[in-house]
Amino acid sequence: MPMSRTPLTRAVLDEQRGALGLPPHAGSDEPAELRRSALEAVLAAYDAGIEPMRPVLRGAVRALLDRLAELAPGRSVEVRVPPYAAVQCIDGPHHTRGTPPNVVEMAPPTWIALATGTLTWDEAVKSGRVRASGPRADLSAHLPLPPSG
Repeated sequence: MPMSRTPLTRAVLDEQRGALGLPPHAGSDEPAELRRSALEAVLAAYDAGIEPMRPVLRGAVRALLDRLAELAPGRSVEVRVPPYAAVQCIDGPHHTRGTPPNVVEMAPPTWIALATGTLTWDEAVKSGRVRASGPRADLSAHLPLPPSG
């Protein structure tokens, strides 16, 4: 069955926020603002034991990956959170084609937990929730991410 590609819109976000008892998104319809609001909704969903809507989860993952790339600019490590997004980050040598030598990959809930500090890097690696290959594929110095703003 093909994966739904419903975009993150204000209507979708407000539907998720309403189901969680959160007020509607008060910001603009700019993608970055919708994604930040999606993160709040995803965290509330996880706290309530509810699986977030796919477009909202995708927006939250993207918001946190964008924040990592902002705080650790570069192209030496590729962080993948399938099926939603990937970014290159961390200064240092970078690849130009093919599979990069430093890759970190994990599921969306693991990325959100790492980025927000509810899971440590060591716990995630030891439990097999993170797959990291390459000499620079250690994000522990960059996690958890400080809030934006």
